[in-house]
Amino acid sequence: MARIDLHAHSTASDGTDTPSELVAAASAAGLDVVAITDHDTTGGWAEAAAALPSGLRLVRGAEFSCVSPTGRGDRDVPIHLLGYLFDPAHPAIVAEQTRLQGSGCARAMIGKMAADGYPVDVDTVFALLPEGASAGRPHLARALVAAGVVGSVTEAFAELLHNGSPYYVPKVDTPVRTAIEMVRAAGGVTVFAHPLARRRGRVVEPSVVADLAGAGLTGVEVDHPDHAPEDRELLRAVAAETGLVVTGSSDYHGTNKVTPLAAETTAAAAYERLVAGASGAEVLTG
Repeated sequence: MARIDLHAHSTASDGTDTPSELVAAASAAGLDVVAITDHDTTGGWAEAAAALPSGLRLVRGAEFSCVSPTGRGDRDVPIHLLGYLFDPAHPAIVAEQTRLQGSGCARAMIGKMAADGYPVDVDTVFALLPEGASAGRPHLARALVAAGVVGSVTEAFAELLHNGSPYYVPKVDTPVRTAIEMVRAAGGVTVFAHPLARRRGRVVEPSVVADLAGAGLTGVEVDHPDHAPEDRELLRAVAAETGLVVTGSSDYHGTNKVTPLAAETTAAAAYERLVAGASGAEVLTG
């Protein structure tokens, strides 16, 4: 039976494995299929493809930073949308990723910290980025660790980079319906990533997932390390009612998180439905 993990990150965003190391780790973990889904970038695609081990299939994708109504009438909530097998050169994709990778928020955070005497600067933080990668808080956290300000990335977030920190500068993320339309226009398919990961903060109501199915959403990530059993059942019921594809994924980040590759997986039939619905890019085989 095929082992399929459709959510993994590399150093192109906030993972600790390079794209080459990611596909090697996926092969070593016994996976048959892995997806590279870095935040708001396709910068790791070429390296991962070039290093693809024999027998491993690579799904190229990205995890888009979005905002969504909660379904409760309160303020919108940040959410993540997984896009798979889209054309990275499509004008809508290029324009939105360029906007999100403009690094204005990261630069603003660095400037605030430097003004308060922290030993960080734009050149140091951006030197940690692979070509084409998007700058974010994980890279600033690593710079703080390297400078000896904190002992770990986790400590950096807990003490200095959390959402309530005076140094935090939020991004202006993409409305989720706009992102779904953008990925579809580029020939891709979309999956709502960990929609009920309550330990991360506010989440949408299950009804929002159902509404997005009517707006072109392809699937929902049900089996995720941050989903409680009862929430997995809620999402399975929504998927059954709406025809959404059910996926499972580790959300692997290397040593930035403790969850290993293949901790959660996707059924072969679900994977095949996703692939069949995409036309913007092909699955690559090593």
